[in-house]
Amino acid sequence: MYVNVKLLKKRFHFMMLEEQLKRFSFFINTGGYSIKTGARSVIESLNYTAELLSDNRNMVLLFPQGKITSIYDQTLTFEKGVEHILNKVEGKVQIIFMANLVDYFSEEKPSLFIYLREYNPVEYKTEMIQEDYNRFYSECISVNIKKSDN
Repeated sequence: MYVNVKLLKKRFHFMMLEEQLKRFSFFINTGGYSIKTGARSVIESLNYTAELLSDNRNMVLLFPQGKITSIYDQTLTFEKGVEHILNKVEGKVQIIFMANLVDYFSEEKPSLFIYLREYNPVEYKTEMIQEDYNRFYSECISVNIKKSDN
């Protein structure tokens, strides 16, 4: 949300698991909508996401691994829904990789480092996007480690 307010200035949306959205229903008022894995409604949620992204005034935050995971997971495995969404979008879609890393270094309070990179793939294939994102994420971690050495 911070990156959107400061840089992108688009209508903010994000998909989250139905169980999580039920538990944190206030997210509905902040742009959240649900997806239920293993149900036929998955396609409806993916198509809705593509519809949102077809309007360049919108942005959708995706957790392409299908769930919120620890920032300490070094490698993410993407679900196939990413490919489905991107191939359904009408027009050009802007993809921005994002990594948020928290570090305390020797301070009492943590620092948040937000890394962004615009991504323009040749084609929308899950495996390729996953590999490119994981490379980006590893680079972010390397940069962050160098910061801690200073």
